[in-house]
Amino acid sequence: MIRLTYRIETAGSAEAMGTKIASDQSTGTFVALPGETEELKARVAARVTAVRPLSPVSVASLPDEAGTATSFNRADVEIEFPLDAVGTDLSALMTIAIGGVFSIKGMTGIRIVDMQLPPEFAAAHLGPQFGVSGSLALTGVNGRPIIGTIVKPALGLRPHETAEMVAELLEAGVDFIKDDEKLMSPAYSPLKERVAAIMPRILDHEQKTGKKVMYAFGISHADPDEMMRNHDLVLAAGGNCAVVNIQSIGFGGMSFLRKRSGLVLHAHRNGWDILTRHRGLGFEFSVWQQFWRLLGVDQFQINGIRVKYWEPDESFARSYHAVTTPMFSPDDVVLPVIGSGQWGGQAPDTIAVTGGSTDLLYLCGGGIVSHPGGPGAGVRAVRQAWEAAGAGIPLAVYAKDHPELAQSIDKFSDGKAA
Repeated sequence: MIRLTYRIETAGSAEAMGTKIASDQSTGTFVALPGETEELKARVAARVTAVRPLSPVSVASLPDEAGTATSFNRADVEIEFPLDAVGTDLSALMTIAIGGVFSIKGMTGIRIVDMQLPPEFAAAHLGPQFGVSGSLALTGVNGRPIIGTIVKPALGLRPHETAEMVAELLEAGVDFIKDDEKLMSPAYSPLKERVAAIMPRILDHEQKTGKKVMYAFGISHADPDEMMRNHDLVLAAGGNCAVVNIQSIGFGGMSFLRKRSGLVLHAHRNGWDILTRHRGLGFEFSVWQQFWRLLGVDQFQINGIRVKYWEPDESFARSYHAVTTPMFSPDDVVLPVIGSGQWGGQAPDTIAVTGGSTDLLYLCGGGIVSHPGGPGAGVRAVRQAWEAAGAGIPLAVYAKDHPELAQSIDKFSDGKAA
């Protein structure tokens, strides 16, 4: 069985609306059909298995069609769909169990808050190729977070200028560098030229130190064949990671890429906010991320503590626990990528959320490249912050003997890291 939990809001009965969802999304229609039998319905019909009432609200998430209600009932309604009726195709799952429910009349709000899939889905999809263990092994990191930064399009760097900044970051001991999700192949920095400028620096550094810094190049493209050409370009140059804008390329693009990929796939979730930002509508991240893990992402961006965007800390905490909780086995866990306005100052609170785990990628854009001492000092400051947090030492105390951290606190403690 496939179990979905819908948070229903309606001027009428939430339980009755749940029954309607189960009917409409499986065997029900507005008139009896030829050949329709009770035996057929019993085999493929969805059914309500639990109703948990919630407090009503006085303001509807969507306009009330009648326009007369002053109170709106809410409940979490569990509905089970037989696997025979849906199968293990993720597009069918999205269509049947999720997509259609948003068109049903009579609801002023509906949000998908939980999804539990049977093990047949694990057998049907590849899942992560590298995941947590592969990411840690490829970066040579153990016992601390992978420390990373971002090449921002706002800098307007041409390929050779980007390579110069990369060289400084390599010398500073950075573990991971990525193209910003908006940096794919613009005229001022085509992907081919960027790869040609950066990868020799990466490989030369590896020869000198034995450490291969992971660089994630932006390869996303609406045409899967073009995206694979981008992938092959990076792989042939000795690269080992790619940024993929998953919501933009879709399920089909992601499946196409994963089946052929030799790179760590770093998922950027831009566009998820459209699906989740209204609390009474859309998806919980815990539901949405299951699709992409089955399709094979290895690293998943999930924002962080005190981010520069709308997402509250408790939402980040839920996202962290979602991507680090096995769906079917420990092998399907993906590496949480913590970012958005991070500079090291959030390290103590991040450790509190992770329960002490440092199996994560801590990604700082402006928090590293805008450091007063330059990007290299920015890397050292972030590592110092995590050293202090891991040892339970207040950052201000640790900063007394670590000037890069002290500068970082002076620069970013007002929350202006970007």
